Amino acid sequence: MTGHVPGRALPRLEPVGRRRPDPAALVLVAHGGRAGSRESGERRRLTYWRMLPFAKDLRRAGPELGVFMLRYRHRGWNGADRDAQRDVEAMLGELRRRHPGVPIVLLGHSMGGRAVLRAAGADGVVAVCALAPWLDGSDPVAQLAGRSVLIAHGDRDRWTDPRQSLAYAVRAKAVTDRVARFEVLGDGHSMLRRSGDWASLVRRFVLGEIEIEPPDPDITNAMRRPAPAGLTTVLTGAVR
Repeated sequence: MTGHVPGRALPRLEPVGRRRPDPAALVLVAHGGRAGSRESGERRRLTYWRMLPFAKDLRRAGPELGVFMLRYRHRGWNGADRDAQRDVEAMLGELRRRHPGVPIVLLGHSMGGRAVLRAAGADGVVAVCALAPWLDGSDPVAQLAGRSVLIAHGDRDRWTDPRQSLAYAVRAKAVTDRVARFEVLGDGHSMLRRSGDWASLVRRFVLGEIEIEPPDPDITNAMRRPAPAGLTTVLTGAVR
């Protein structure tokens, strides 16, 4: 699904699984990228394939969901252009046009995590999940008001800074009380060593927020705890 603006390539939504004409909720998945790059957002990029299993897992767990992978115009964030954020916002508009009134959950990794956090204030968004988000202290939090927020970060991440996501979560807690942050011990940026635990956490958050399943008690308890105690919860190894 693409649009057309003269002289500009637009982002694309790729449905995961069979399309549903009447989804109960929508999930937009944004993969990672680079700080700066004008290269195209091709599917052959490892960052795209890293998030595809999360999208497929959500589609299997919630067949009533409409799950979409986002293809960027450019591979990079590109400074003040914030290309990934702009692409997320553009495709949110397309989802709202096609499915008016249907709640939307945003899921992103690394650069995609930054993009979905920044785009969370768009109409229709009810929750946002950022995995190992790339943050630098300059990212706003006001747009998170009224949203549920889940952040997860591996303690061995050397590409994005877990300390920055903690600081962001602390600031976000002043805007919305529905914020939880989990530390994934022993894992890094690629989320490979404990892939099942990452996927389980995302699944429980998404399905709970859109009421396909009851709210997850571990996530709920983390959200209820005051900052920073509820923002340094250790993700256990029990995959559900």
